[in-house]
Amino acid sequence: MLKKISIAAVAALSLTAGGAMAAGGESHVHDVDFSFEGPFGTFDQNQLQRGLQVYTEVCSACHGLRYVPLRTLADEGGPHLPEDQVRAYAAQMDIYDAELDEDRPRIPTDHFPSEGAEGAPDLSLMAKARAGFHGPYGSGINQFVKGIGGPEYIVSILTGYTGEEKEEAGTTFYENTAFPGGWIAMSPPLYGEDVEYADGHPTSIHHEAEDVTAFLMWAAEPKMMARKQAGFLGVLFLTVLTVLLYLTNKKIWAPIKGKKFEA
Repeated sequence: MLKKISIAAVAALSLTAGGAMAAGGESHVHDVDFSFEGPFGTFDQNQLQRGLQVYTEVCSACHGLRYVPLRTLADEGGPHLPEDQVRAYAAQMDIYDAELDEDRPRIPTDHFPSEGAEGAPDLSLMAKARAGFHGPYGSGINQFVKGIGGPEYIVSILTGYTGEEKEEAGTTFYENTAFPGGWIAMSPPLYGEDVEYADGHPTSIHHEAEDVTAFLMWAAEPKMMARKQAGFLGVLFLTVLTVLLYLTNKKIWAPIKGKKFEA
């Protein structure tokens, strides 16, 4: 019975890997070593702040983050900006106030704006919604253990442009090695060294792509660190409880198991 279950599980994982490959065609998603990966991984605060800068200066022109409250930029485990900086950042964006019947500057309790360009998807949950292999193709077990690899997919998309273009039905498409089908309607958003980081960190297209992707992962999973901590404490508690139950069981049954019964 156990053998049949094992064979079925392996077959299911193989079909999952094969299906993902078929859906993605010849697309290539490369592995990225993010700091927040693994059971003990954490977000890099400086990287999140750089990613926020890339999003603000580049991505926000077309894409929104409507599910992300601006006040969370000050949360620990996230960008952790000072509250005065959060207020100043929020005030740079306007929002329509129905009570005032006019636009007003946003405040930290407001959310990021919605998408600005027609057809541009909101990025709030993009890192969770876009499935891609976490690691090299052909390893269903790797994907099953480490996750769907949404951040890797985003980095691969942002750095996968080849420079080739084509026009179909009045729409310009750009060749992208990571996008299923090989052609994407979004023009290359990053060119490298087009963002001057406030912390003086060196810039390149790969740095910018990884930084903004880490920020988008935080936007999709702002409580990731808290969940990991709770999970670790839960496992630790269950381990201690298991040891105590084992020792208690031995002590309770020791007098009985120690007796010798005569036939």
